Amino acid sequence: MDTIQLEGYVEKIVFHNDENGYTVFYVSEESTGEEVACTGIMTSISEGQFLKINGRVTVHRQYGEQVSVDSYEEMEPTTAIAIEKYLGSGAIKGIGEALAARIVKKFGKDTFDIIDNTPEKLAEVKGISEKKARDISMQFSEKRQLRKALVYLQKYNIPMNLSVKIYKQYGEKMYDVISKNPYRIADDIRGVGFKTADTIASQIGLDMTSEYRIKSGILYVLNSVLNEGNCYYPFNQFVEKVALMLQVPAELVENSLVQLGFEKEVVLNGEGEEKRVYLTQVYYTEKNCAQMVGALNTSYEINETALQKQIQKTERKLNITLDEIQRHSVIQAVKNGVAIITGGPGTGKTTTINTIIEILKEEGLDVVLAAPTGRAAKRMAEASGYEAQTIHRLLEINANPDEEDALFKFGRNELTPLEADVVIIDEMSMVDIFLFNSLLKAMVPGMRLILVGDENQLPSVGPGSVLKDLIKADFCDVVKLKRIFRQASLSDIIVNAHKINNGEKPVFDNKSKDFFLMRRDNSASIIGVLTKLCTENIPKYVNAKPYDVQVLSPMRKGDLGVDNLNKILQQYMNPPSGRKKEYEFRGVTYRENDKVMQIRNNYKLEWRVKNKRGYTIEEGLGVFNGDLGIIKRINKDMESVTILFDGSKEVEIEFAQMEDITLAYVTTIHKSQGSEYPAVIIPLLSGPRQLFNRNILYTAVTRARKCVVLIGSENIVNRMIDTVDVQKRYSSLDERIKELEDIEDDFWDD
Repeated sequence: MDTIQLEGYVEKIVFHNDENGYTVFYVSEESTGEEVACTGIMTSISEGQFLKINGRVTVHRQYGEQVSVDSYEEMEPTTAIAIEKYLGSGAIKGIGEALAARIVKKFGKDTFDIIDNTPEKLAEVKGISEKKARDISMQFSEKRQLRKALVYLQKYNIPMNLSVKIYKQYGEKMYDVISKNPYRIADDIRGVGFKTADTIASQIGLDMTSEYRIKSGILYVLNSVLNEGNCYYPFNQFVEKVALMLQVPAELVENSLVQLGFEKEVVLNGEGEEKRVYLTQVYYTEKNCAQMVGALNTSYEINETALQKQIQKTERKLNITLDEIQRHSVIQAVKNGVAIITGGPGTGKTTTINTIIEILKEEGLDVVLAAPTGRAAKRMAEASGYEAQTIHRLLEINANPDEEDALFKFGRNELTPLEADVVIIDEMSMVDIFLFNSLLKAMVPGMRLILVGDENQLPSVGPGSVLKDLIKADFCDVVKLKRIFRQASLSDIIVNAHKINNGEKPVFDNKSKDFFLMRRDNSASIIGVLTKLCTENIPKYVNAKPYDVQVLSPMRKGDLGVDNLNKILQQYMNPPSGRKKEYEFRGVTYRENDKVMQIRNNYKLEWRVKNKRGYTIEEGLGVFNGDLGIIKRINKDMESVTILFDGSKEVEIEFAQMEDITLAYVTTIHKSQGSEYPAVIIPLLSGPRQLFNRNILYTAVTRARKCVVLIGSENIVNRMIDTVDVQKRYSSLDERIKELEDIEDDFWDD
């Protein structure tokens, strides 16, 4: 491509994205007066600016020849014409083309000097008051300071969009922050991490053993630990981890940890080998959860004889027969403030819950049902016959999109609790400590909480092992359903899921109607079988659409990882077409009609449900990690993608937000939690030990309703069943609960 350098003022801005700075604009070249089309990342651009541009000549298939900007420098206009052009561009609010012409006619080349040093003279121009003159001077000064700041930050190779964020955050204090403690930007500016701050710090020559650096590194590692699902980390291991990353002595890390403890940024808990490091917020979230769930855990006096009769009446109404354990779980749920019901597939959780709902409603109690994801809530509603919603929606999620750094808030909390007598939560294994805390804050003593889940499923994506910790705490009645009921026993999916969970090997003779192993010994043959199964065989076999068949992989990378298989299946299931618009983001092509998934909670995204005529009949906020959708439209002019989530919720996402979207023909097994599909295909050949274990395989198999197909090595499948040493997750909700019980016991003993 030909390189080019040009100088001129910005004639017209065709498009500008505030999020990423991508801009399409025309420059009027000073030497020739010719208008040149340009594109590039131009964060602070405005019409009338005088630019010196270095770039490459490219040819767009639709718009023709353009200059792709590699770098640019803003120059201050020097000629009267250029000055008038700048002022009349709208760069200074309150000055239009006519007023700009009068100002430049009055002061000529000295215009900028007048605005800067003697702004009161501007009042000599018709249409400018003394107040307006001061305002013009102030705006001009701010623009100049921004340009100066950007030039300063570019010395350290700081990207333009980050430079603007830094200046907006600190103003003139920016120079002091960057020179003394650049790690502040990781704390103060959203989207900036420790590594970015550390790169800046190294460029300005900050000492590697700086206290600022070590403290920031500690908080970075603690947040990484949190993102891995942990609520704390063992002290000695943590110190070693931070010291290794920062390449500093462990003693300095320990000293900074103590200091952060005094500053209430972290909590150091325990002694000796049991000593731990918590982020303060996480430590007190666990403590609060323990206190609140303990306050709910009261007993209610009931007439057991009358309740037994009521259970029999409900059995006749629902045409079911409960076994002894199920009947016990119903009694416990009715008589206790907190009850936990856990069990694998086919063990009667749904039947038990339906019985509980009927009895509680018969007593006149208001019962609400919820689950962590939209798909899980939909399944809950279908199984119970009653409305169920996501926990976020139950708590009335609310976000203020106008505030850039606004965190999500729930309308239901300790000030405005839920208006219900009983809350039943399904798929509880997916609930992390923060969501559990928000749920408990919206409940008051006297309300009943019934938690349902499978403790053998993978833990939540977020921090904590809430369901396992609650069971381990042994503070409330826990019913473990283990018997596989007759109808469920006819499904080899359910029978084999329980075998896998118990460490037993399924029989792979392929005589089953719903559980198969197709033995293949290399990636190419696995991919060949997989594509045919997805597009032809399985949809016909289970009477479903191809998009309803879900491929699940334990890993993201490799030939059989999510990333590679998504590209391959996209070509088979949604091939390119002149009728479908496309957009490429970070090496991935997204196409209209693609199956996609949201991979991060976004509490600010607006969604709408429309009727057949296109009128909005329902709207709300929030699209969540694991939500599946279909791309309906790609609008390149508006730089947006319209996605239909869960078959009804229409969401418009800007190109810059596509980092939260991924293709979903194939998903990781972790991302499939809480979902159920007509058929599941699982390619298994080789991979890292921590991703090839019993827990992973069990979770994948239990996602299928009608058919499971394993493709690959029987030895690998057997190895996964034998591998139970899954990565330890550090959480301590059970300990916090036991601490409170010990305090209560001591009180009564005294």
